[in-house]
Amino acid sequence: MSDRLPGALTRRPARILLLAVALCLPPFYLDAFWLRIGLFSMAAAIGAVGLSLLSGTAGQLSLGHAFFLAVGAYGYAYLAGEPGPGLPPVLAAVLAVLLAGAAGGLFSPVAGRVKGIYLGIATLALVFLGHHVLLTADSVTGGFNGRSVPPLELGGFAFAASDPELVVLGVPFGAEERLWFLGLALFAFTWFTAGGLLRGRPGRALAALRDSETAAAVMGVDVARHRSAAFVVSSMYAGLAGVLLALAFRRVVPDYFSLALSIDYLAMIVIGGLGSVAGATAGAVFVTALPLLMTRYADQLPLVAAPGSTEGAVGPTEAARYLYGAAIVLVLLYAPDGLHGLARRVREHLRRRRPRTPATDPVPPPPQPAAAARPKEHTP
Repeated sequence: MSDRLPGALTRRPARILLLAVALCLPPFYLDAFWLRIGLFSMAAAIGAVGLSLLSGTAGQLSLGHAFFLAVGAYGYAYLAGEPGPGLPPVLAAVLAVLLAGAAGGLFSPVAGRVKGIYLGIATLALVFLGHHVLLTADSVTGGFNGRSVPPLELGGFAFAASDPELVVLGVPFGAEERLWFLGLALFAFTWFTAGGLLRGRPGRALAALRDSETAAAVMGVDVARHRSAAFVVSSMYAGLAGVLLALAFRRVVPDYFSLALSIDYLAMIVIGGLGSVAGATAGAVFVTALPLLMTRYADQLPLVAAPGSTEGAVGPTEAARYLYGAAIVLVLLYAPDGLHGLARRVREHLRRRRPRTPATDPVPPPPQPAAAARPKEHTP
């Protein structure tokens, strides 16, 4: 075991570096459609990681995730745009994330004292309240038609298609190519901060709280404070996802941030695996990419009507919801720990079946020669 540990430690940074290089290549080879799928998936993964911390690790049911996404998206659009304060876009993005955290902090006393289905119903009220505010606060949100989103600028570099055109290695970099690397940076930040949180003392306290509140309280865990903190952190991740979604859409409208979006995020963490950063990412990619792919290839799929068709077949969005609804049922029946747990079990199974190489097999000791027979001495 000790002989394999240094090799494992050296292989992990190499795998991370290889993955980072691979994720930097799509803007040079893929068109805008595939880059948009990647952007929406990265934004969804950031929000799903936050919800996984809340529901998977802390054991709190939330149906109001769409509300905090809307706070981040509209907060950035208002703070950086006109009408609005017109703040520098980077400052507006940071303040939008903090605003989502503050909204979670205002709701955290409820989250600290209520749990289970009662907390789910309480957070459900946030979605309807937020949707009403988005439709009626025209001066801030733009009402039913929404409002445009100003591009993010960092040090004079705009994450949008602008003049003069940027060309990298012979590839013109438009808005999707530039936003791809911004999304990667934000996703990497989310991945490492959430992973550190789960491996640290707060993550262990939240896991103990999920398993048994009584046992956690006996061990010295402040139940109400940790519940409230988990809700605030989850809200801030949702706000960050909302900012990235707003930049990718370039326009935010109230109807996007509905109850269906909250249900989508619950589907992401259930399919991927509760309490897992990698599982939340896998579930987010699956739930986000499926309807977009079905929309593009609807004319080639049976029983699926193309967008705008008047035929009686199922539309691509509805078909996608049916499919990942079926995926949820299959996961709950055959893989309760989601895609992440399924992948872990497959790896362990393959590791057990892997034949040992001769170099690693223990070398048996050489057989000892049998002692020569000695005649028994006669005892007088």
